[in-house]
Amino acid sequence: MDDAPLKPTGLSDSQRRAIDVAAKAAKAYRDQLPSLPARPTLGLDEAVSRFLVPLADAGTPEDEVIEQILENAEGGLHKMVGTTFFGYVCGSSHPVGVAADFLVSAWGQNAGSAFETPAITGMERAVCDWVIDLLRLPSGSGAGIVTGGSVANMVGVMAARHALLTAQGWDVEAKGLFGAPEFPVLIGDDAHSAPLAALRYAGLGADFAVRVRTDAQGRIEPEAFRSALGRCTAPPLVILQAGQINTGSFDPFDELIPLVHDKQGWVHVDGAFGLWLAAVPDLAPRLAGVTLADSWAVDLHKWLNAPYDAGVAIVRDRGSLVSAMSARGAYLPDLTAHWEPPDSTPELSRRARGVPSYAILRHLGREGVEEMIKRHCYLAQSIADTVSAEPGLTVLNEIHSNQVAITCGEGPYGDSLTQRVLKRVHDQARVYPSHGAWAGRRIIRVSVIGYAMQQEDADLLSSEIISAHRWCLEHPE
Repeated sequence: MDDAPLKPTGLSDSQRRAIDVAAKAAKAYRDQLPSLPARPTLGLDEAVSRFLVPLADAGTPEDEVIEQILENAEGGLHKMVGTTFFGYVCGSSHPVGVAADFLVSAWGQNAGSAFETPAITGMERAVCDWVIDLLRLPSGSGAGIVTGGSVANMVGVMAARHALLTAQGWDVEAKGLFGAPEFPVLIGDDAHSAPLAALRYAGLGADFAVRVRTDAQGRIEPEAFRSALGRCTAPPLVILQAGQINTGSFDPFDELIPLVHDKQGWVHVDGAFGLWLAAVPDLAPRLAGVTLADSWAVDLHKWLNAPYDAGVAIVRDRGSLVSAMSARGAYLPDLTAHWEPPDSTPELSRRARGVPSYAILRHLGREGVEEMIKRHCYLAQSIADTVSAEPGLTVLNEIHSNQVAITCGEGPYGDSLTQRVLKRVHDQARVYPSHGAWAGRRIIRVSVIGYAMQQEDADLLSSEIISAHRWCLEHPE
């Protein structure tokens, strides 16, 4: 009997061409960034109509699929990875992270098991340890790589839920919340939506939290906090903030956290972007006392500029983290002596999202991370100084980090003018700041966070806002 033909292995020609086309297009897109408009030119309805077509009965060769995606996506992408995107505190996917992300997809590893993917676990352990060290958080803290700040906040809240209920003799992982004893939750009036969502996901309810008065920069007022804390009848969960979304400010950690611990409470810090200032010796004093907290949430796809999606949940007491998160199946190997990814995250099956951050941290090193963050904070101050020197334009916040809140006046007219100026800036499509609301006013919100942003980019943004403001004054509605 003749030997059976060998089964083909490796890539087919069409598959190889698909990967080549995608890689070539990715490099071309990055090379073309300086000449691209700052915002999409394709409307939503047209974009949907290009893609939302009946699924054909017959399949399409792989390379043709990629070519069609590229053709139909033309004009429908935001220049978020460019140096002129100042919106929404979005990092810009550092090229070395993008290259590593190619490997993540090509390797196709399920990163939920250290036993199955030891190389991935090795890199992710390094990322967690490096981030803890860079941010000057307690060594030995537990950590897990998650999708971003929203899930990192959820993980921190659930670790707190475990610890606070365990202290009251309640096993929430086994019994759930029905019949569980209550514990108070305190959060600032100007907290981001992410920790409020975390309270919902943890079954605590966003409206259950006591909102504590904040000052003109969005920081919790200590006297109001003492008053709220004094009304707590059980050890509370307190959520503080490192980097208010409009002002970039920080709660007074060194004053508030000891008060919570005197009540045997738990402090969680939403530090999605602002916690990164702790990596810079000159800026770290702005977060004085933040290391006293019990858990922290930080994004990697913000200031580290990792490709989406990546964040880290960090918990001082690793036991509380593992108790709240671990969901090992009986069929998985017992690696209790080792760091196991699903012990620290709510996912079992997931992509190896820590690999790009590993590549970026290896590329930048400690000095590179420090330089980037320090440069961005300097550029934010430069933008604020330039814009506020223009009559009629006001910067509403002190520059605590990388956020600038700009308004064109008070009252309905000021709000209307601010919106017109922002629209003019967007229509010109040279830069892209985002909208927002702060101190009862509409604002133009500027976030300086792209890894490659330099002084000329900050100057262009300032010039575009000033020019748009002058144009709107010359062309009233």
